[in-house]
Amino acid sequence: MPAPDTITTVTHDPADSAPNDETAGSVVPPDRAARAAQQLRLVDLARDVERHVATDGWDQHPRLFALARTADLVALEPGLADALGADAEDPESLTPIEQDPIDITRSLDEVLATTMWPDDVVGAALVLERLMLPPSAEGALTNLPDDDAQRLDEVVAAHPDRQDVRMAVVVTRDGQRICAVRLRSHDKDSEVLLGDNLVPRLADALDATFR
Repeated sequence: MPAPDTITTVTHDPADSAPNDETAGSVVPPDRAARAAQQLRLVDLARDVERHVATDGWDQHPRLFALARTADLVALEPGLADALGADAEDPESLTPIEQDPIDITRSLDEVLATTMWPDDVVGAALVLERLMLPPSAEGALTNLPDDDAQRLDEVVAAHPDRQDVRMAVVVTRDGQRICAVRLRSHDKDSEVLLGDNLVPRLADALDATFR
């Protein structure tokens, strides 16, 4: 298991998943309830990892985390139980463990293509910042060569409608995924976007590290 250089506890705010009027009192099949609970854990995890990185501000290099079962970590290091609280007793809880800094002299695609995980790592999280353009600005990119990444970066960086965004992608070995996206222009925890298909190419690349 990768060395626990940084351990971020997965926490859950009950208000984030409180039942609404449409679901209160309804009967949910056990398998569907289990899937929903697992998805909620991933949502909480993506939110927690993104917030953890956000405490260090903007203009950061990409950061990579391995996901380990919390119970396994406590079995290896019983002293962690107090710090992890109730999660230490939850057999489904996952804890992110920050990895060594990514080699920024290599492209992220190359880094991910050469990343492999030991069997006891059950998932991964990647947090990075990018400049993005809204769909209305795509016309500025239509005449650019597909293989000129440097020119593409220059055009995006100079565009007046560019947005600084931070993306946190979480994937599991069994194929689940969730993404959190924070815009620098809306830098509030309450305005972080969450969804399973917000940055599909990045999620695919991270998922490929388990295949």
